[in-house]
Amino acid sequence: MTGGRVFTVVGPSGAGKDTLLLAVAARLPRLRRVRRVITRPAAAGGEDFESISMAEFARRRAAGEFALWWAAHGFHYGIPRAIDAWLALGEDVVFNGSRAVLGSAVARYPNLRVLHVTASPPALAERLARRGRETAAEIAERLARSDFTLPDGLDVTVIRNDGILSTAVAEMIAAIQGEGT
Repeated sequence: MTGGRVFTVVGPSGAGKDTLLLAVAARLPRLRRVRRVITRPAAAGGEDFESISMAEFARRRAAGEFALWWAAHGFHYGIPRAIDAWLALGEDVVFNGSRAVLGSAVARYPNLRVLHVTASPPALAERLARRGRETAAEIAERLARSDFTLPDGLDVTVIRNDGILSTAVAEMIAAIQGEGT
């Protein structure tokens, strides 16, 4: 059996990455959605993630339990090594990543496909304020970082998530199924 394909979803905070991932996973049940490990309190809400302490994260990282890991926004994030077993079985996997880990991710998974979710600054600001996890100053910092360029040489599909959710979901599904560009 051939190996599976690996996709990472990146984009600014508030672009709707988790919302899109949930909707796509519901429509593509054979796609493995990787549950991230984060040193953020579980009560913070948002995506479905495994909340752990920094000490436990460090232990797991040292034990080689993460295929990828990175730090951002004062937290540490990990993608469990289970991704490698799924890929070896020929399963397609998708994970919510970060531009900070793209270099490591493409080095580990040379055929990595990047799904870059974007939205307008007003949409990002409104969504960040609605989720209630950041102060106004933190939202302003996130918005200042929202306009970024991805490194050259990556296989990237841009998905604009400003309008009707079903349109962005259809674009992401098309990209995963090989119909997007």
